Amino acid sequence: MSPSQSSLPTRRAVGLLAAAVLTLAAFLPSQAAPAGTSADKRRVESQVRYRTATLDGVEVFYREAGPKDAPVLLLLHGFPTSSHMFRNLIPALADRYRVVAPDYPGFGQSAAPQRGTFDYTFDRYATLVEKLTEHLGLRRYALYVMDYGAPVGFRLATRHPERVTAFIVQNGNAYDEGLAGFWDPIKTYWKDPSPANREALRWLTSSKATKWQYTNGVPDTSLVSPDAWTHDQALLDRPGNADIQLDLFYDYRTNPPLYPQWQEYFRSQRPPTLVLWGKNDEIFVAAGATPYLRDNPKAEVHLLETGHFALETHGPQMAELIRDFLGRQLAKKRAER
Repeated sequence: MSPSQSSLPTRRAVGLLAAAVLTLAAFLPSQAAPAGTSADKRRVESQVRYRTATLDGVEVFYREAGPKDAPVLLLLHGFPTSSHMFRNLIPALADRYRVVAPDYPGFGQSAAPQRGTFDYTFDRYATLVEKLTEHLGLRRYALYVMDYGAPVGFRLATRHPERVTAFIVQNGNAYDEGLAGFWDPIKTYWKDPSPANREALRWLTSSKATKWQYTNGVPDTSLVSPDAWTHDQALLDRPGNADIQLDLFYDYRTNPPLYPQWQEYFRSQRPPTLVLWGKNDEIFVAAGATPYLRDNPKAEVHLLETGHFALETHGPQMAELIRDFLGRQLAKKRAER
């Protein structure tokens, strides 16, 4: 018998003993990673917190997760949703970034002051989000802007370009090409805010319209959680909220005149920009995605086979694209300092 053959029983015994030890270890409290280790701390920091800040007398709700000293990503939601739209994205990014997602007044869990006591305008929203960043000590941040979040975020960026480290634009418009036929009755309301033109838009706050926003243009609607539109509609149905939304439809007229200013910002500042666009969206059509390259040639544009709420169907893919994009761009910025 050769030496190698004689050692086989010993090797088997060692293998069996090792397997037994590993099996036993799986059922025993871990001694290698006691509470208080860096891994344990990261798990705690990655858990989402639900908080409220009082800004100018208004309670503003926000979700927050991630290490306090990590690069900041500020998530700005659209209509008719809230920070709830980011419920799955936040945990996917919070191991590496400090993620903050507020609800605007009248949306989500934030207060909804009565009309006449609060200006439901995009200027006012931008001011409150700016105050939230200052309240939280967020001196620099990347911005994820979607739908209504775009005019809020672009206002922030043009006010304080030195604070913005990068942009992620998801079906958020800054170009005339992005406003197609869906906007015709809204443009009529802008030109003539008569009661009749206002009432013609009230259907946009209905449950049918809310579900349509989530499912239109989506090849596989089984990927869209019904919790999303059910949650949004419950908040839209609060007394007086539909009229808040109609006020905002009218105030949206203040955004297109700012497009040239925002486009000049893109040209002069060249913020790192990742455009993720549901190309079947009828609200902000795909023609509004590629013009970002016109003013910022290094922007990265991805057209996704989905509709308005791309995160519902392409969340994992978008999270990977965001992690890769921010990882590259923020590392580059650190190297340039």
